[in-house]
Amino acid sequence: MNNKLVYTPGPTEVRENVRLARSIATTNPDLDIDFFEFYKNTCDKIGKIINTKNDVYILSGEGILGLEAACASLTEEGDRVLVIDNGIFGKGFDEFVKMYGGEVAYFSREYTKDIKTKELEEFLKKDSNFKYATLVHCDTPTGVLNNLSEICRLLKKYGILTVVDSVAGMIGEELNVDDWKVDIALGGSQKAISAPAGLTIVSISDEAKCVIRNRKTPIIGFYCNLGIWENYYRNKWFPYTMPISDIMGLDKAIDNILEEGIGNVLIRHKKIANAVRKSIKEYGLNLYLEEGYSNTVTVVEIPSNIGAKKLTDNLLKKYNLILATSLGNYSDKVIRIGHMGENARVEKLIPVLNFIDESLRYLGFEGNGRLVELFNKYYDEVKLVIK
Repeated sequence: MNNKLVYTPGPTEVRENVRLARSIATTNPDLDIDFFEFYKNTCDKIGKIINTKNDVYILSGEGILGLEAACASLTEEGDRVLVIDNGIFGKGFDEFVKMYGGEVAYFSREYTKDIKTKELEEFLKKDSNFKYATLVHCDTPTGVLNNLSEICRLLKKYGILTVVDSVAGMIGEELNVDDWKVDIALGGSQKAISAPAGLTIVSISDEAKCVIRNRKTPIIGFYCNLGIWENYYRNKWFPYTMPISDIMGLDKAIDNILEEGIGNVLIRHKKIANAVRKSIKEYGLNLYLEEGYSNTVTVVEIPSNIGAKKLTDNLLKKYNLILATSLGNYSDKVIRIGHMGENARVEKLIPVLNFIDESLRYLGFEGNGRLVELFNKYYDEVKLVIK
């Protein structure tokens, strides 16, 4: 189980120093004052990376916990919520909104493209009476990336709180929380951060905290209540016993990112994503998306005479490589190459592309050249320096 090569859109490879950090002897996180400082310092480092002065919390639970917690904390019975839907996870926000009594309105567009701000504004001119809106940064089942910088600013122009699922975007894509007007930004430890699964990251604006604080009705439940975190540091009290080893690992993963430099991390993702997309197309396969490509995952259509499941089965059997198909109607139509975090490195991606190439040829696909050679052709094409 532990010797497989995993190249899915998360969880990603975990560096050895992160694993070792999780093995260090721990203290009592409920009582040791030094751990409160350690936790706060880790949160502050994350805030620096995602460009926010807002409070950042680390919650004990996989990234979906953050999505539900945001909806649970903001939603009261009868609240109108706008669900921006151009992907499976984007649409899926509606379940959490309805669960806590909200009334959902949809802004739905094709799953092959990113959201167009002008179209959204035309919609909002006719109807903008929403308490908050939900949006996915990178929707991994199709790999679509939405332009948060435009969309969230537009929503705030209409007085709408913004809730963003950036679980698959954070660290691999630029995220400027304060400047882009993101009220609640949600991340996960297991994607581009490259720490083990099990932690949710939440940044929350003062406006969102004020809305939560001034609810007319209590929040349903405890674990998904973001309000209980507001004074944790001042009171030196955690709502529940924190998973200290996981947080120590996360802290080391964040240090790895800071040591490399977030600008370098972003350009590394961009260079690899660009080369993967172009090499796949020249090789003779189609990308699922028409527009809005993410730098953390590439979704590739597999010819029906081969089938995505047959390809991934062959990769597992012959090369011990786990590669993902997708969800719902896409389960046998596409594969997803997760080039994020520690997996967004040339030396790790080259074998994966080689295995995909060999498996496709074994199953009868005639590529236009060797996939690795095509990747190398395009890798140095991106010269952009992100400051």
